[in-house]
Amino acid sequence: MLELAQPWALLALPLPLLIWRLAPPRRKTASALRVPFFQTLVEAAGADPRQGSAVLQRGFLQTLVLAAIWACLVVGLAEPRWVGEPIVRSEAARDIMLAVDLSGSMDTRDFPDEDGAKTARFEAVQRVVSRFVAERESDRIGLIVFGDRAYLQLPFTRDLATADALVKLMQVGMAGPRTALGDAIGLSLHAFESSTVDERILILLTDGNDTASRMTPINAADIAAQRGVEIHTIGIGDEGADGEDRVDFATLAAIAERTGGAFQRADDEAALSAVYRAIDAATAAEVRTESWRPRRSLVAWPAAFALLLALLYCSVALLLQRRAASA
Repeated sequence: MLELAQPWALLALPLPLLIWRLAPPRRKTASALRVPFFQTLVEAAGADPRQGSAVLQRGFLQTLVLAAIWACLVVGLAEPRWVGEPIVRSEAARDIMLAVDLSGSMDTRDFPDEDGAKTARFEAVQRVVSRFVAERESDRIGLIVFGDRAYLQLPFTRDLATADALVKLMQVGMAGPRTALGDAIGLSLHAFESSTVDERILILLTDGNDTASRMTPINAADIAAQRGVEIHTIGIGDEGADGEDRVDFATLAAIAERTGGAFQRADDEAALSAVYRAIDAATAAEVRTESWRPRRSLVAWPAAFALLLALLYCSVALLLQRRAASA
């Protein structure tokens, strides 16, 4: 679609006509000699006397070319531009950080998959997290893995392909055999410092209790609540086990309660998928979109046409003048 950025400039189109009708002709002064016997001199010389001043008249072609040049310049002053089709861009309305436990116990093959067969806990978690990441069309996603320590694997991004690739590259034990639950929360808070959105969500999944953190999970949850980070916790595994393999469901529930999130227990892969769907539905956010039309300036076209007309007219006039002089 063609539009003019400064349409008021078209009001200047009739300006030359008004000047031609209202302004007096240009006068040029020249030296002259007045004599009392002018008529006698004219008759003796056989000359044809004329008026001392004359108004030069332009030809039709000259007038037409000048009018076209002026019209091109005025159109250029009006800034013509081509407006393209609307481009719509959606912005992330929330930031979601996924913190996944990669301690040694995640390799235990006691987790039923969707077909009921026993599989490693981490294999089921990996499949569910991968599907969850693929569905984040309007969110920014981040990844944290933790074991002996917590590590930021991916800062917040909308590059879902990279996030999914990193999820598939996760391996049990890559962060150490123990569980630093509180440090994972603390690292996520550090990652959220660069976030500018209002809705900040941490999904924390573990199959053990905290045995390696420098900050207790409850203290980390209190700080998260102060900073507006909502934590949803997911526990898998056996609550009655001993040591590292024991899941502290009470602590996970307290973490979620202090931050306004929810605690869920997943006993199999189907339940784990349902937990992620429930969290997604409970934290649904509005998508902020903005649209604009690309605009490309066309000022160069009328300006170039005006220059071309002027050069062409001057060339033709100079050529005709030389032919007349040589004739």
